[in-house]
Amino acid sequence: MSNGNPYQDDRGNKDRSITNPAGQGSQMPRSKSGKVTAAPGGPFLIGEAMTGGYGKGPDILHDCTIAVDRGEIAVIVGPNGAGKSTAMKAVFGMLDVRSGRVLLDGEDITALTPQDRVVKGMGFVPQTSNIFTSMTVEENLEMGAFIRSDDFRDTMAQVYDLFPILKEKRYQAAGELSGGQRQQVAVGRALMTKPKVLMLDEPTAGVSPIVMDELFDRIIEVARTGIPILMVEQNARQALEIADKGYVLVQGRNAFTDTGKALMADPEVRKSFLGG
Repeated sequence: MSNGNPYQDDRGNKDRSITNPAGQGSQMPRSKSGKVTAAPGGPFLIGEAMTGGYGKGPDILHDCTIAVDRGEIAVIVGPNGAGKSTAMKAVFGMLDVRSGRVLLDGEDITALTPQDRVVKGMGFVPQTSNIFTSMTVEENLEMGAFIRSDDFRDTMAQVYDLFPILKEKRYQAAGELSGGQRQQVAVGRALMTKPKVLMLDEPTAGVSPIVMDELFDRIIEVARTGIPILMVEQNARQALEIADKGYVLVQGRNAFTDTGKALMADPEVRKSFLGG
């Protein structure tokens, strides 16, 4: 029974009514290695066969594909320097995609600026500098609603239900919060845009294991509402445990693509990327 808060709705991110394997947004074909191709109908968000880099610099991504579907959590993992955050930024329009394309709900958005992608429904939380430290928690959340012209009080109430500590500290300067609480502010502000997809770049960087577990719990709750979540994570093992889909990148290329559970069980992935 729902309590009126969509972030608490009892719809698991494995729910077949969300991740419909037969229709629009069906899952990517799973391959142990090599190139990933889109399923018929295509996932909700896909950066397809992306090759590119920053400015006039060399290519960092090489024919790289990452995607996420409604209600799914997709994680990008891999060694340092593998191009994980670069792939995320390419999907968000922060670097030149020299070949390949980005599709959001079937629409080609490759040429759009990051600002235009936010208007289209992409919420992006960078790893650092992701809050306004001198503003209060509530002012940060209000800033997240800058693209909206409707009444956003219900959304703010939902964010406070999801992150009760933020309601408690709503009049406190965000810069005075702990690292984990700052991340909650950053995610909450992104949710204030009412995004169609949420992208998180290393949301648990620098936080304690206890705080990491709490953040992952909240991320699962957001996914249960049907919002797709694409996440870059250094804590590969923990991230794959909650992932519907995982991408292991090596030197800007897809090395392994499968369900989080299958990647956790893969001996080669475990040996090379999960510490055995």
